[in-house]
Amino acid sequence: MSSNILQGKVWRFGNDVDTDLIIPARYLNTSEPKELAVHCMEDADPGFAGKVNLGDIIVAGKNFGCGSSREHAPISIKAAGVSCVIAASFARIFYRNSINIGLPILESAEASKAIAEGNQVEVDLSSGKIMDLTTGKSYQAAPFPPFMQELINAGGLIEYVKKRITN
Repeated sequence: MSSNILQGKVWRFGNDVDTDLIIPARYLNTSEPKELAVHCMEDADPGFAGKVNLGDIIVAGKNFGCGSSREHAPISIKAAGVSCVIAASFARIFYRNSINIGLPILESAEASKAIAEGNQVEVDLSSGKIMDLTTGKSYQAAPFPPFMQELINAGGLIEYVKKRITN
């Protein structure tokens, strides 16, 4: 499977999931990804970190990642094993932080409303196509431009720059 094709089980969250729900402030004394992952979504779904599997996908409502500008939120999601987040909309700073750390996020109001928890979903980052493998329905999000795909494939902005400097 191409690095631009992601597939996983869906975990659903609602509207206005703020960064404190994603990673509670009481855990911000570290920026270690593995430690943050243990507490990912803890206040929204206390068992989330123990249930999520590598490659799973979060589907949420509008304004996902609102609140503070902490990078800890997308880092905790990525470190927990989530391969991408699909939402109706994202807070602007969360969106940029996610791209900067290599976490793909896609906006699709239609997919956000329709895809149920537990469904299997396939996402093509190159085309923006979201396929609900459980129902057979497909949805469209804006695809990432090639440069942003390079950032994500590199693992984020820092890794992208490191590769550019050494080549």
